[in-house]
Amino acid sequence: MGGDKTMIVAGVGFRRNAAADEIVALVEQALARADLMGDVLDRLATIEPLAALPAFTEAARRLSIPAVSVTGPALMEAAPRVSTHSARSLAAHGVGSVAEAAALAAGGPQSELILERIASASATCALARREIHS
Repeated sequence: MGGDKTMIVAGVGFRRNAAADEIVALVEQALARADLMGDVLDRLATIEPLAALPAFTEAARRLSIPAVSVTGPALMEAAPRVSTHSARSLAAHGVGSVAEAAALAAGGPQSELILERIASASATCALARREIHS
């Protein structure tokens, strides 16, 4: 079916002092690890408390994709589907991986992880995809 499309979402978690440069570099590294090239990314997602931070909105702008804020309930709904279980993330946010849960939540209930969380000094990134049938 020629109308089918794959939506790719990068979910990120990061410390409040993280710079947009670090987030963009980590997203690009994640795409390379998943063997995804070109303009395949559809959105950049994170949790509500981080979504308003300038580094996140600037990273989305540099990647030329929409910035998506994931609500607490959506994060919790995606939590059972995460692969990584960080004690720190569980204690702070109630999910094993903010990056994985944000990617899955922004991708919707039919999304699946295609790259588990990878990390840099101040950020994490995971990739999810969802097939969209038209």
